[in-house]
Amino acid sequence: MAIRIYADNACDLDQEVLAELGVKLFYITATINNKSYRDRLDLTPTEFYRLIAEPNVIPTTAQIPPMEFQVEFEKVIKETDDDIIYIAFSSGLSGTYESALIARDEVDPSRITVIDSKSASVGYALTVIRAANAVKAGKSKEEVIAEIEDNIKRIEHIFIVGNFDMLKRGGRVSATSAALGNLLNIKLILHFEEGKIVPLEKAHGLKKARKRMIEIMEERGQDLSNQLIGINHSNDLEGALELKKLIEKKFACSNFIISEIGAAIGSHVGAGTYSVFFLNKQ
Repeated sequence: MAIRIYADNACDLDQEVLAELGVKLFYITATINNKSYRDRLDLTPTEFYRLIAEPNVIPTTAQIPPMEFQVEFEKVIKETDDDIIYIAFSSGLSGTYESALIARDEVDPSRITVIDSKSASVGYALTVIRAANAVKAGKSKEEVIAEIEDNIKRIEHIFIVGNFDMLKRGGRVSATSAALGNLLNIKLILHFEEGKIVPLEKAHGLKKARKRMIEIMEERGQDLSNQLIGINHSNDLEGALELKKLIEKKFACSNFIISEIGAAIGSHVGAGTYSVFFLNKQ
């Protein structure tokens, strides 16, 4: 009996990486100027950031409906003996996890496992990668799930948003705070708590914010030099590579995955965002 790992495009993994891992995606859609796109299928990240740079363009996203999960789940259950593990985008940020639970209960709960990653972007991707590698290593369904759950408990998301405008749109900060933050070049450092975005600290300027990110990694991380470290960026690969150099120098890390934030996440954080993902000491 084989195990199939599913995720969704909020993990920000490129098609080539997914194919190598043997992971199949469901797609959260982004709507821009009344047209819907599936990130990395219909719209590259580069195209996405070009579109939202236009005046008064406000992208929106839609969760994956239960029927989309149900159609795929039914096909696998009827045509194969495989079990399904779907690792979902954080339920604290999307209703997609709940949609998958509805579909699971309609199809076959005994062969379909739906897990809330409580993560986003490359933090979510690190859990998906660990799950796929566990399947490739021939581990049992119970062992794969245990590895997924361990990653979920320990994964850290430390990130800087490019500007406050997207946070204002999402209700994370007030219009006054957003205007003041942009004016004073304040960078907001955030993290995740139970799958939800929570402000952590403020720093004046990107350089100081990056320095503080490295300090937080040192405070929270464990055995960082031997981990797969995740980094993402929105429309600034050069900035992500600079962050990588800082991490390499500080912790002697050599194993990285760097990915650009696509439309599913980028619709809510905008351009100029950077994140680092790693496992903590718990």
